[in-house]
Amino acid sequence: MTRAGLADERKLVVHDRWRAADGVVALDLRDPAGAGLPAWTPGAHIDLVLAGGLVRQYSLCGDPADGTTWRIAVLREPDGRGGSAYVHDELHPGTTVLARGPRNNFPLHPAPRHLFIAGGIGITPILPMVRAADAGGSHWRLVYGGRTAASMAFAAELRAAYGDRVVLRPQDEHGLLDLDALLAGEPPDTLVYCCGPAPLLDAVAKRCEGRPTGILHVERFTPADPGGPVAAESFEVELAATGVTLTVPPDRSILEVVEDAGVPVLSSCREGTCGTCETAVLAGTVDHRDSLLTPEERAAHDTMFVCVSRAACPRLVLDL
Repeated sequence: MTRAGLADERKLVVHDRWRAADGVVALDLRDPAGAGLPAWTPGAHIDLVLAGGLVRQYSLCGDPADGTTWRIAVLREPDGRGGSAYVHDELHPGTTVLARGPRNNFPLHPAPRHLFIAGGIGITPILPMVRAADAGGSHWRLVYGGRTAASMAFAAELRAAYGDRVVLRPQDEHGLLDLDALLAGEPPDTLVYCCGPAPLLDAVAKRCEGRPTGILHVERFTPADPGGPVAAESFEVELAATGVTLTVPPDRSILEVVEDAGVPVLSSCREGTCGTCETAVLAGTVDHRDSLLTPEERAAHDTMFVCVSRAACPRLVLDL
Protein backbone atom coordinates (compact mmCIF):
# COMPACT_ATOMS: atom_id res chain seq x y z
CA MET A 1 0.00 0.00 0.00
CA THR A 2 1.11 3.54 -0.65
CA ARG A 3 0.28 6.82 0.97
CA ALA A 4 -2.02 8.99 -1.15
CA GLY A 5 -0.63 12.23 -2.44
CA LEU A 6 -1.86 15.66 -1.47
CA ALA A 7 -2.97 16.58 -4.99
CA ASP A 8 -5.72 14.02 -5.68
CA GLU A 9 -8.67 16.33 -4.95
CA ARG A 10 -11.15 17.11 -7.72
CA LYS A 11 -14.52 18.80 -8.00
CA LEU A 12 -17.28 16.51 -9.22
CA VAL A 13 -20.93 17.06 -10.06
CA VAL A 14 -23.84 14.79 -9.18
CA HIS A 15 -24.97 13.53 -12.60
CA ASP A 16 -27.71 11.20 -11.38
CA ARG A 17 -29.32 10.14 -8.12
CA TRP A 18 -31.83 7.43 -7.26
CA ARG A 19 -33.21 5.43 -4.34
CA ALA A 20 -31.35 2.12 -4.25
CA ALA A 21 -33.19 0.69 -1.21
CA ASP A 22 -34.91 1.82 1.97
CA GLY A 23 -32.60 4.45 3.45
CA VAL A 24 -30.02 4.11 0.65
CA VAL A 25 -29.37 6.69 -2.06
CA ALA A 26 -27.12 6.01 -5.05
CA LEU A 27 -25.19 8.78 -6.80
CA ASP A 28 -23.34 8.94 -10.11
CA LEU A 29 -20.52 11.50 -9.94
CA ARG A 30 -18.81 12.99 -13.00
CA ASP A 31 -16.31 15.68 -13.90
CA PRO A 32 -18.21 18.96 -14.56
CA ALA A 33 -16.40 19.43 -17.87
CA GLY A 34 -16.89 15.83 -18.98
CA ALA A 35 -13.26 14.85 -18.48
CA GLY A 36 -12.30 11.30 -17.63
CA LEU A 37 -11.79 10.20 -14.03
CA PRO A 38 -8.84 8.26 -12.57
CA ALA A 39 -9.02 4.50 -13.02
CA TRP A 40 -9.94 2.30 -10.08
CA THR A 41 -10.16 -1.38 -9.24
CA PRO A 42 -12.79 -3.38 -7.31
CA GLY A 43 -12.65 -2.62 -3.59
CA ALA A 44 -11.60 1.02 -4.05
CA HIS A 45 -13.18 3.94 -2.23
CA ILE A 46 -13.21 7.71 -2.48
CA ASP A 47 -13.44 10.46 0.12
CA LEU A 48 -16.14 13.09 -0.12
CA VAL A 49 -15.24 16.41 1.48
CA LEU A 50 -18.54 17.76 2.76
CA ALA A 51 -19.68 20.99 4.39
CA GLY A 52 -18.32 21.83 7.83
CA GLY A 53 -15.08 19.92 7.27
CA LEU A 54 -16.72 16.49 7.23
CA VAL A 55 -14.77 13.89 5.26
CA ARG A 56 -16.41 10.52 4.62
CA GLN A 57 -15.32 7.41 2.71
CA TYR A 58 -17.63 5.64 0.26
CA SER A 59 -16.90 2.52 -1.76
CA LEU A 60 -17.09 2.72 -5.53
CA CYS A 61 -19.79 0.33 -6.67
CA GLY A 62 -20.10 1.03 -10.40
CA ASP A 63 -18.18 -0.31 -13.37
CA PRO A 64 -14.38 0.24 -13.39
CA ALA A 65 -14.52 0.20 -17.18
CA ASP A 66 -16.60 3.40 -17.17
CA GLY A 67 -13.93 6.09 -17.05
CA THR A 68 -16.43 8.94 -16.82
CA THR A 69 -18.47 8.00 -13.73
CA TRP A 70 -17.86 7.16 -10.09
CA ARG A 71 -20.90 5.53 -8.47
CA ILE A 72 -21.46 5.38 -4.73
CA ALA A 73 -24.37 4.31 -2.54
CA VAL A 74 -24.90 5.82 0.91
CA LEU A 75 -26.95 4.51 3.81
CA ARG A 76 -28.55 7.19 5.92
CA GLU A 77 -27.30 6.62 9.47
CA PRO A 78 -29.80 8.12 11.95
CA ASP A 79 -27.19 8.04 14.73
CA GLY A 80 -24.27 9.07 12.52
CA ARG A 81 -22.09 12.16 12.70
CA GLY A 82 -23.75 14.04 9.86
CA GLY A 83 -22.02 12.79 6.72
CA SER A 84 -24.75 10.48 5.43
CA ALA A 85 -27.45 13.01 6.32
CA TYR A 86 -25.64 15.64 4.27
CA VAL A 87 -25.38 13.33 1.27
CA HIS A 88 -29.08 12.45 1.47
CA ASP A 89 -30.31 15.99 2.07
CA GLU A 90 -27.93 18.14 0.03
CA LEU A 91 -26.46 16.19 -2.89
CA HIS A 92 -28.82 16.27 -5.87
CA PRO A 93 -28.30 16.30 -9.65
CA GLY A 94 -26.27 19.39 -10.52
CA THR A 95 -24.73 19.74 -7.04
CA THR A 96 -20.93 19.88 -6.91
CA VAL A 97 -18.85 18.07 -4.30
CA LEU A 98 -15.13 17.75 -3.62
CA ALA A 99 -13.72 14.22 -3.85
CA ARG A 100 -10.36 12.60 -3.12
CA GLY A 101 -8.99 9.33 -4.38
CA PRO A 102 -9.58 6.68 -5.38
CA ARG A 103 -7.64 4.44 -2.98
CA ASN A 104 -7.87 0.70 -2.51
CA ASN A 105 -7.21 -1.00 0.83
CA PHE A 106 -9.51 -3.92 -0.06
CA PRO A 107 -8.24 -5.24 -3.41
CA LEU A 108 -9.63 -8.32 -5.09
CA HIS A 109 -7.02 -11.03 -5.67
CA PRO A 110 -7.44 -13.58 -8.46
CA ALA A 111 -8.20 -17.11 -7.32
CA PRO A 112 -10.03 -20.23 -8.55
CA ARG A 113 -12.72 -19.74 -5.87
CA HIS A 114 -14.19 -16.72 -4.07
CA LEU A 115 -16.81 -16.45 -1.35
CA PHE A 116 -18.31 -12.99 -0.91
CA ILE A 117 -20.21 -12.15 2.27
CA ALA A 118 -21.99 -8.81 2.47
CA GLY A 119 -24.03 -7.27 5.26
CA GLY A 120 -26.27 -4.28 4.52
CA ILE A 121 -24.49 -1.40 2.82
CA GLY A 122 -21.37 -3.58 2.85
CA ILE A 123 -22.58 -4.78 -0.55
CA THR A 124 -21.07 -1.68 -2.20
CA PRO A 125 -17.41 -2.77 -2.51
CA ILE A 126 -18.54 -6.34 -3.21
CA LEU A 127 -20.56 -5.41 -6.32
CA PRO A 128 -17.61 -4.76 -8.66
CA MET A 129 -15.75 -7.70 -7.11
CA VAL A 130 -18.55 -10.05 -8.12
CA ARG A 131 -18.49 -8.71 -11.68
CA ALA A 132 -14.70 -9.08 -11.87
CA ALA A 133 -14.71 -12.59 -10.40
CA ASP A 134 -17.40 -13.67 -12.84
CA ALA A 135 -15.57 -12.17 -15.81
CA GLY A 136 -12.36 -13.85 -14.68
CA GLY A 137 -13.90 -17.31 -14.58
CA SER A 138 -13.71 -17.77 -10.79
CA HIS A 139 -16.04 -20.21 -9.12
CA TRP A 140 -17.77 -17.77 -6.78
CA ARG A 141 -20.89 -17.18 -4.76
CA LEU A 142 -22.30 -14.25 -2.83
CA VAL A 143 -24.25 -14.44 0.41
CA TYR A 144 -25.92 -11.12 1.12
CA GLY A 145 -27.72 -10.36 4.38
CA GLY A 146 -29.72 -7.32 5.47
CA ARG A 147 -32.36 -6.27 7.95
CA THR A 148 -35.20 -6.61 5.41
CA ALA A 149 -35.43 -7.33 1.71
CA ALA A 150 -36.43 -3.72 1.09
CA SER A 151 -33.24 -2.47 2.77
CA MET A 152 -30.88 -4.51 0.57
CA ALA A 153 -29.52 -2.28 -2.19
CA PHE A 154 -28.86 -3.81 -5.63
CA ALA A 155 -30.33 -7.18 -4.57
CA ALA A 156 -32.70 -7.47 -7.54
CA GLU A 157 -29.92 -6.45 -9.94
CA LEU A 158 -27.63 -9.13 -8.57
CA ARG A 159 -30.22 -11.91 -8.74
CA ALA A 160 -31.20 -10.93 -12.27
CA ALA A 161 -27.58 -11.02 -13.42
CA TYR A 162 -26.29 -14.09 -11.57
CA GLY A 163 -29.27 -16.15 -10.45
CA ASP A 164 -28.66 -18.75 -7.75
CA ARG A 165 -25.00 -17.80 -7.31
CA VAL A 166 -26.40 -14.93 -5.26
CA VAL A 167 -28.04 -15.97 -1.98
CA LEU A 168 -30.20 -13.27 -0.36
CA ARG A 169 -30.90 -13.60 3.37
CA PRO A 170 -32.98 -10.76 4.86
CA GLN A 171 -32.83 -11.14 8.61
CA ASP A 172 -36.55 -10.70 9.23
CA GLU A 173 -37.21 -13.77 7.06
CA HIS A 174 -34.18 -16.02 7.69
CA GLY A 175 -32.53 -14.80 10.89
CA LEU A 176 -28.77 -14.23 11.10
CA LEU A 177 -26.49 -15.72 8.46
CA ASP A 178 -25.54 -19.33 9.20
CA LEU A 179 -21.81 -18.76 8.90
CA ASP A 180 -20.85 -22.22 10.17
CA ALA A 181 -22.79 -23.94 7.40
CA LEU A 182 -21.68 -21.36 4.85
CA LEU A 183 -17.97 -21.77 5.48
CA ALA A 184 -18.09 -25.51 6.12
CA GLY A 185 -18.90 -26.04 2.47
CA GLU A 186 -15.91 -24.09 1.19
CA PRO A 187 -12.46 -25.59 0.45
CA PRO A 188 -9.66 -24.21 2.63
CA ASP A 189 -8.14 -22.21 -0.24
CA THR A 190 -11.32 -20.25 -1.10
CA LEU A 191 -10.67 -16.52 -0.79
CA VAL A 192 -13.27 -14.98 1.53
CA TYR A 193 -14.22 -11.31 1.10
CA CYS A 194 -16.49 -9.75 3.71
CA CYS A 195 -17.82 -6.24 4.27
CA GLY A 196 -20.55 -5.12 6.64
CA PRO A 197 -21.18 -4.33 10.29
CA ALA A 198 -18.51 -5.15 12.85
CA PRO A 199 -20.32 -8.12 14.47
CA LEU A 200 -20.53 -9.85 11.08
CA LEU A 201 -16.85 -9.24 10.34
CA ASP A 202 -15.80 -10.47 13.76
CA ALA A 203 -17.92 -13.60 13.41
CA VAL A 204 -16.51 -14.40 9.98
CA ALA A 205 -12.95 -13.79 11.21
CA LYS A 206 -13.46 -16.20 14.10
CA ARG A 207 -14.67 -18.92 11.77
CA CYS A 208 -11.72 -18.41 9.43
CA GLU A 209 -9.08 -18.77 12.15
CA GLY A 210 -8.19 -22.29 11.10
CA ARG A 211 -7.83 -21.44 7.43
CA PRO A 212 -4.55 -20.58 5.70
CA THR A 213 -3.05 -17.13 6.19
CA GLY A 214 -4.26 -14.59 3.65
CA ILE A 215 -7.56 -16.32 2.92
CA LEU A 216 -9.79 -13.74 4.65
CA HIS A 217 -10.12 -10.15 3.43
CA VAL A 218 -12.39 -7.67 5.22
CA GLU A 219 -13.24 -3.99 5.01
CA ARG A 220 -14.49 -2.21 8.11
CA PHE A 221 -16.66 0.88 8.43
CA THR A 222 -15.74 1.20 12.12
CA PRO A 223 -12.37 0.50 13.76
CA ALA A 224 -11.55 -2.92 15.13
CA ASP A 225 -10.39 -3.35 18.71
CA PRO A 226 -6.57 -3.21 18.38
CA GLY A 227 -6.12 -5.16 21.60
CA GLY A 228 -3.69 -4.40 24.39
CA PRO A 229 -3.18 -1.14 26.25
CA VAL A 230 -1.84 1.99 24.61
CA ALA A 231 1.73 2.66 25.72
CA ALA A 232 1.83 5.37 28.40
CA GLU A 233 5.26 6.73 27.44
CA SER A 234 6.11 9.61 25.16
CA PHE A 235 8.27 8.89 22.10
CA GLU A 236 10.03 10.81 19.37
CA VAL A 237 9.31 10.92 15.65
CA GLU A 238 11.99 12.10 13.26
CA LEU A 239 10.56 13.46 10.02
CA ALA A 240 13.26 12.53 7.54
CA ALA A 241 12.09 14.69 4.62
CA THR A 242 11.34 17.72 6.78
CA GLY A 243 14.37 17.53 9.04
CA VAL A 244 12.61 17.98 12.36
CA THR A 245 12.16 15.74 15.39
CA LEU A 246 8.98 15.91 17.44
CA THR A 247 7.86 14.47 20.76
CA VAL A 248 4.54 12.64 20.81
CA PRO A 249 2.93 12.59 24.29
CA PRO A 250 0.72 9.71 25.46
CA ASP A 251 -2.51 11.64 24.96
CA ARG A 252 -1.92 12.77 21.35
CA SER A 253 -1.54 11.03 18.01
CA ILE A 254 1.43 11.32 15.69
CA LEU A 255 -0.90 12.93 13.16
CA GLU A 256 -1.95 15.66 15.57
CA VAL A 257 1.62 16.47 16.58
CA VAL A 258 2.84 16.53 12.98
CA GLU A 259 -0.04 18.77 11.90
CA ASP A 260 0.70 21.19 14.76
CA ALA A 261 4.27 21.39 13.45
CA GLY A 262 2.94 22.59 10.10
CA VAL A 263 3.76 19.44 8.14
CA PRO A 264 0.94 18.52 5.72
CA VAL A 265 -0.40 14.96 5.95
CA LEU A 266 -3.48 13.91 4.04
CA SER A 267 -5.96 12.35 6.48
CA SER A 268 -9.62 11.51 6.70
CA CYS A 269 -11.17 9.04 9.15
CA ARG A 270 -8.66 9.46 12.02
CA GLU A 271 -9.73 5.98 13.16
CA GLY A 272 -7.31 3.75 11.23
CA THR A 273 -9.91 2.48 8.77
CA CYS A 274 -9.59 4.51 5.56
CA GLY A 275 -5.85 4.31 4.79
CA THR A 276 -5.50 7.97 3.84
CA CYS A 277 -2.69 8.82 6.27
CA GLU A 278 -0.47 5.82 5.49
CA THR A 279 3.17 6.80 5.99
CA ALA A 280 6.40 4.95 5.26
CA VAL A 281 8.50 3.99 8.30
CA LEU A 282 12.23 4.28 7.69
CA ALA A 283 13.39 3.07 11.12
CA GLY A 284 11.84 1.88 14.37
CA THR A 285 9.19 -0.53 15.58
CA VAL A 286 5.48 0.31 15.29
CA ASP A 287 2.63 -0.33 17.71
CA HIS A 288 0.04 -0.92 14.98
CA ARG A 289 -3.49 0.03 16.02
CA ASP A 290 -5.20 0.28 12.63
CA SER A 291 -7.84 -1.96 11.06
CA LEU A 292 -6.12 -2.35 7.69
CA LEU A 293 -2.73 -4.05 7.73
CA THR A 294 -2.31 -7.80 7.58
CA PRO A 295 -0.16 -9.57 10.18
CA GLU A 296 2.62 -9.85 7.58
CA GLU A 297 2.46 -6.13 6.79
CA ARG A 298 2.54 -5.28 10.48
CA ALA A 299 5.57 -7.47 11.06
CA ALA A 300 7.53 -5.60 8.37
CA HIS A 301 7.31 -2.30 10.33
CA ASP A 302 7.79 -0.34 7.10
CA THR A 303 4.45 1.47 7.00
CA MET A 304 1.94 2.82 9.52
CA PHE A 305 -1.22 4.88 9.88
CA VAL A 306 -0.24 7.92 11.88
CA CYS A 307 -3.77 8.76 12.98
CA VAL A 308 -3.89 5.84 15.44
CA SER A 309 -0.68 3.80 15.45
CA ARG A 310 2.21 4.65 17.76
CA ALA A 311 5.81 3.71 18.51
CA ALA A 312 6.84 0.50 20.23
CA CYS A 313 10.32 1.98 20.62
CA PRO A 314 11.80 5.30 21.81
CA ARG A 315 12.10 6.80 18.30
CA LEU A 316 10.47 6.36 14.87
CA VAL A 317 11.86 7.76 11.63
CA LEU A 318 9.07 8.57 9.15
CA ASP A 319 9.13 9.55 5.50
CA LEU A 320 7.53 12.94 6.10
